[in-house]
Amino acid sequence: MGTTPVDPNRPTLVYDGDCGFCTRSVQFVQRWIDRRGRYDVRPWQELDLAAVGLTERDCEEAAQFITADGSIRSGHLAAASAVAHGAPAWRPVGYLLMAPGVSWVAAHAYRWVADHRYQLPGGSAACASPHVRA
Repeated sequence: MGTTPVDPNRPTLVYDGDCGFCTRSVQFVQRWIDRRGRYDVRPWQELDLAAVGLTERDCEEAAQFITADGSIRSGHLAAASAVAHGAPAWRPVGYLLMAPGVSWVAAHAYRWVADHRYQLPGGSAACASPHVRA
């Protein structure tokens, strides 16, 4: 697929660039949560996934957040990490989403949204998770 390397010195939020719902969600993140570009936001289709330890399946199933040290967080933890790395006012929300108990609820909410993203505003059939398309 893609060949653009990820900057190893900057965190990167990786999303599905073919999904309208995901693209709109990322636009919200860039406009409200990380206006100053504290981390990169890139569609997985443009990246050298193997170089960062991701697969197409990983990225089709959930958003990914690659930390500056190269750790990968997936799904609700990716979303929470993006918020926690954003503007200072948003950071407590990101950490709350990773807290015990709340993280469990956030994981289930994320999974539901990911499984139904094709039905949400901005979504289309191209947004459906592979197991929904099959």
